[in-house]
This record gives sequence, structure tokens and C-alpha cells, in this order.
Amino acid sequence: MKRFLFLIAVCSAFAIYDTNAKNRNDVQTQKEITVKDHVEVLYFHGKQRCATCLAIESNTKAAMEENFAEQLKKGEVVFKVIDISKKENEKIAEKYEVTWSSLFVVKYKHGQETSENMTEFAFGNARRSPDVFKAGVVKAVNEMLK
Repeated sequence: MKRFLFLIAVCSAFAIYDTNAKNRNDVQTQKEITVKDHVEVLYFHGKQRCATCLAIESNTKAAMEENFAEQLKKGEVVFKVIDISKKENEKIAEKYEVTWSSLFVVKYKHGQETSENMTEFAFGNARRSPDVFKAGVVKAVNEMLK
């Protein structure tokens, strides 16, 4: 009888723990669903990078800091550099179908996501025409902020 009562107590404790864990997960899921409206500039790269890849990162960073300092502080604009050779970045690389250096501007508004792939523009301008490149990034971010 004591074993039976012990098993009931243990099972009940696990059921309560499992319910609490589920509730925590539900709260986390709800938080993920209610993402604050913002714009993300995502620069993806691999382990090895060429001069153009490095120029894309440095010129994007400069454009963001020069033109969106306040928005960056407030979290209205986010700049992320993502190394796709790292295991923890596999999911985001898959989401944007990235297999090499890429640049995306992503808008999150009212739970909806809109993205612009600026990779071709970036490779065509970041190194040879950095001012054109920066202006293009700023324009894309400003359009997404509307």
C-alpha cells in the first residue's frame, strides 16, 4: 500500500511539473508570436570571407550606425551579423535559404514578416561603390520602417 501511495504522489508531482512546464512553454510561444514591430538588417556569412564580403559587413554596419543610431538604441532597427557555419545559426540560414554571404532587410509589422534580399545589390556595390551601397541600404531600411 505504501508503494502504491508513493507512486501516486510521484505521478502527481510529475503531472504538476509537466503542466507548469507546458504553461511556461505556452508563455514563451505567446511572447514569440507578439514580436515588437521592427526592422532587421541581416548579414549572413560563412567561415571564410572575401574582400567583398568584408566590405558588405563593414559598410552595412557604418550605414546603420550613421543613419539609424536612435532606432538601433530603441530596438526599432536591429543589425545582426550571422555566421552560417555555426550550428546555432542553421535554422535562420534555412529560413532565408542562405548558403553563402547574403544581405536581407526584414520588416516585422503586426505579426507579419516582409523581407528584401539585397545580396545581388550588395555584391555589386559594397566594395566598388560604397556610397551607392550605403545609400541603398538606408533607403531599404527607411522603406521598411514606413
